[in-house]
Amino acid sequence: MRFLVYDRLLGIGDDYWIEDERGTKVFLVDGKALRLRDTWELKDLQGRVLVDIHQKMFALRDTMVLQRNGEPLATIRRKRLSLLRNHYRVSLADGNELDVSGKILDREFAVEYDGELLAVISRRLLTVRDTYGVDIVREDADPALLIAVAVCVIHLAEKERED
Repeated sequence: MRFLVYDRLLGIGDDYWIEDERGTKVFLVDGKALRLRDTWELKDLQGRVLVDIHQKMFALRDTMVLQRNGEPLATIRRKRLSLLRNHYRVSLADGNELDVSGKILDREFAVEYDGELLAVISRRLLTVRDTYGVDIVREDADPALLIAVAVCVIHLAEKERED
């Protein structure tokens, strides 16, 4: 299953739709402006919040936190020793971990669980400018979680580049 994310609109306070491969709106990323920390909500078509995304306020290194229904879902941070490629670790609330690695700023990376590919994020095969695809490989994977992970990792990588 492929989702299309319009990259140029990714900003705090900006709202933008994520579409499926047929161009149907599936998720809304609702940016929350005027907050002390970077904050978004990933919503479904009915406006229900599927994943709350925010920056952890007091952390030694930049960290994003995902919550579902007010409960912790995942914590995302850059791995300490990743010299050649961007590499991020997603610590899930259930104790499992996802690995995210690749060329994050180029929008060419993968999300894996225990060595098994869950999603590929790429703009390589897309003709629409400023867009990247999130291809969910496993049918039992949570699309909202994987899209939220992609949004967070890109945000963290861009923030690191600015610093």
